[in-house]
Amino acid sequence: MIRSARSMAGLPWIAAMAFFMQALDATILNTALPAIATSLERSPLAMQSAIISYTLTVAMLIPVSGWLADRYGTRKVFIAAVSLFTLGSLACALSQTLSVLVMSRIIQGIGGAMMMPVARLALLRAYPRSELLPVLNFVTMPGLVGPILGPLLGGLMVTYASWHWIFLINIPIGILGIFYARKYMPDFTTPKRRFDFLGFVLFGVGLVMISIGIELFGERIVSAWLAAGVLFTGVMLLLLYIAHARRHPSPLINLPMFKTRTFSVGIIGNIASRLGTGCVPFLMPLMLQVGFGYSAIIAGCMMAPTAIGSILAKSTVTQLLRWFGYRHVLVGITVIIGILIATFALQSPAESVIILLIPLFVLGMAMSTQFTAMNTITLADLDDDNASGGNSVLAVTQQLAISFGVAVSAAVLRFYQAFETSTVEQFHATFLTMGVVTVLSALTFMMLRHGDGRNLITNRDKKKKAA
Repeated sequence: MIRSARSMAGLPWIAAMAFFMQALDATILNTALPAIATSLERSPLAMQSAIISYTLTVAMLIPVSGWLADRYGTRKVFIAAVSLFTLGSLACALSQTLSVLVMSRIIQGIGGAMMMPVARLALLRAYPRSELLPVLNFVTMPGLVGPILGPLLGGLMVTYASWHWIFLINIPIGILGIFYARKYMPDFTTPKRRFDFLGFVLFGVGLVMISIGIELFGERIVSAWLAAGVLFTGVMLLLLYIAHARRHPSPLINLPMFKTRTFSVGIIGNIASRLGTGCVPFLMPLMLQVGFGYSAIIAGCMMAPTAIGSILAKSTVTQLLRWFGYRHVLVGITVIIGILIATFALQSPAESVIILLIPLFVLGMAMSTQFTAMNTITLADLDDDNASGGNSVLAVTQQLAISFGVAVSAAVLRFYQAFETSTVEQFHATFLTMGVVTVLSALTFMMLRHGDGRNLITNRDKKKKAA
């Protein structure tokens, strides 16, 4: 029991560290690519393989993380994941060629694919559903801040130090994570089940093909027909997995969990709503630099109010959900996010960039509230048998949805570039379009019922009254 109490005290901090490392690494590399290309004597256009190799590795291996944690224990798998991620970061910093960097990023991706899902799975197993909301509220905060601080930190490190530090920064964090995981991470296991290898191939390769298709659409490096073909192949493989899972006695991902309405609505909502929220960190720095002529550092700093808003909102989201319920909060906050994204179309180079600070700050608060409510309602009604698979599906969905948001917004921007308008007007039209898409995504959360998610907050309120 003493071990359990200590684990409960340190587990949220360990999970928060994993979320931060994963989220930061996903974006910090982008601003450093030109500097890395110069150092490795390669073209900046050839450096995309360093990003894609990591993304595809994570997308393919996330579904395996749940099975590994169930079989070998959450503590052992988490420590192995952080160790691989840390060693991969060191190898990246020491890379002298692009091929070595890509291999090092794959090692990072193997660790990253297990690190975040296993940490969240440990939380699902350690805490009752009535205590899950404030715990995930705390843990997801670094995950929101990481992508926003990534471009800023990457720019600062490249400008005032060297590109190697964007990888070296992971090493002390990783060592601390390993130390505290050995001390505080509980080692949950479940009865052993046979690994579904065919299901892994169908599901994993399907996700990789979808990821590649999204990247091809976003980068526009091949014809639209070829990109659509790759995307279609990925979808067909997932359909084959569904047929396989219906016959397999213990599939990689159990299909009956999708009969849980709150889980299905949460997954669909994650995909639909992140089309808008995923475009802001991509479009805003681009508009400020290409359209308005600001420097990279100023453009990166402009995302700081969003990070501050995300942090401050964590103290209010639980109370909002108690007052209004999940359905009203998710519908209302998604509409607000869509309107805020659309208002960026009103900004012009003639106006002070400071005017953007308030809407970006409010957007950060709204996004933080939406993500916390969306993720907790997704996992709220899953039983222990489905917790591992549901957690993996949520992690995969989040990974793909972020890429999808960037790809869709990039495609919309290119569509408006076909018209004879100024660059600023093209960005304005893109923001307006993505704002409308986000408002429409609020319809997804209309499928929730008024009482959904009450098990996350009602029992906690009863405990307070009894105390």
